[in-house]
Amino acid sequence: MATVNERLAESLRVLKKYQEKNDYSVIHSKDTLGTTHTNRLLGNGYLQPIIKGWYMSSLPGNEGDTTVWYTSYWHFIAAYANNRFGNDWSLSAEQSLAFYSGNYVVPKQVVIRASKAGNNIIQLKYSDTLLDVTATLPRQIVKESQFGLNVYSMAEALLYCSPQYFITNRIEAQTCLESLRDASEIIALASDKGNSTRAARIVGALNAIGRTDQADKIMQMMKRLGYDLRPENPFEEGKDFASVILQRSPYSIRIQLMWEKMRKQIIELTPPSIINVDIEKVLANMDANYVKDSYHSLSIEGYRVTDELIERVRSGEWDPKDVKQDSDSRNALAARGYYQAFQSVRESVKSILQNKGKAGDIVAEQLQNWHFELFEPCVQAAIIPASDLVGYRKHQVYIRGSKHTPLNPDAIVDAMQTFYTLLSQEENVLVRSILGHFFFVYIHPYMDGNGRTARFIMNAMLVTGDYSWTIIPIEKRDEYMSALEMASIKGDIIPFAEFIYSLIGNIV
Repeated sequence: MATVNERLAESLRVLKKYQEKNDYSVIHSKDTLGTTHTNRLLGNGYLQPIIKGWYMSSLPGNEGDTTVWYTSYWHFIAAYANNRFGNDWSLSAEQSLAFYSGNYVVPKQVVIRASKAGNNIIQLKYSDTLLDVTATLPRQIVKESQFGLNVYSMAEALLYCSPQYFITNRIEAQTCLESLRDASEIIALASDKGNSTRAARIVGALNAIGRTDQADKIMQMMKRLGYDLRPENPFEEGKDFASVILQRSPYSIRIQLMWEKMRKQIIELTPPSIINVDIEKVLANMDANYVKDSYHSLSIEGYRVTDELIERVRSGEWDPKDVKQDSDSRNALAARGYYQAFQSVRESVKSILQNKGKAGDIVAEQLQNWHFELFEPCVQAAIIPASDLVGYRKHQVYIRGSKHTPLNPDAIVDAMQTFYTLLSQEENVLVRSILGHFFFVYIHPYMDGNGRTARFIMNAMLVTGDYSWTIIPIEKRDEYMSALEMASIKGDIIPFAEFIYSLIGNIV
């Protein structure tokens, strides 16, 4: 007779086979894996219920961790809607525009439009809800590539979204308008259904952001078709629009628009006092702060390190080949990597100060080296291959406890090029420091080490701009993460900027 562990292992093999075949972790009905296997996996924490008859993969001990839910959320929405409505459904025009703009934040309520819907509100995990509404479908249903969701085409979503969307979701709306390559589909949709009012709204929006060529094209063609458009600006009156400096992907456009909005928020705040120190004092201040900075930065990421371990790493009394307890220790490898990266950052700071070079340019050039040094000890210990440290991540990542979904791997190169450009062009040191940190973790270009690297970016900008090296203490981790979440989800950078300002110059 099979042991308890053997039976559990068999159930896990069944789950693994299902996941490999379906490429996602959402399961419908106990019949999919078999009732016995499903119950066993539920009982041992390898599955969690979503709603009746629907389950998601998990790990024991993750009960109550929202990360499992946010990781599975859009996969569940697609699977659930396909199961109920076949292909005859779509998300709302507003949610479609969010996706086109690169915003995959999990909403408190998602709306599914379907001709056979029941106008029901379904309670999901953590107070999230799903509303299915009886409604006509868009003329063209587009299959979203990352999760297989049915969405509007961008042009039809712009036409049919609520007028209020241009005010409440200005960045998403402008990102999509900037990404619209040609207005022909707008014209075709508007003329087919006689939607002159909606077309006039799009003309007003295009004029507002400076895309007068496409606005004129719509006006002229609609006039030839017999429509007298009266353009109206759907955006909030009196608001300035950032000019998009780089026409890359929608993700690139979105980051540029967010940067411009957030820099204005930061500049309006009262800045902390500067210290005006020379190069030797800057480097001495970095050296003096190394132990405390290493302890707090690593602790924020969940590593358990001691001052003694950090000092041993700095003094050279560390060798993964000779000291077995260290080569087996995730904490020791992280501490050694932090030391090596810190020295690399120090050299970059020295270069900026000696050569009076632009901080943004040098950080952009050296950042890959910093990240490599963070994990070089893991390469030496044969824990990860060196190839893992080349380039950016190739898989999707999620942030524990956050509703923010970092960019998909295909979007990272464009996003990082835009990030480097913005960092290099930014003249305000506090904007560079705060947005350099924020946008790096927002993009999350690596599989690991993003938080530590972001804090290096922030401090490299601060110390080369007459401010002190600033330590984010582990005791303030919750406040730190909450402020980052507010910026990521709500687009409000003020709590994060005020949090950093409160720490500048403080001794931990």
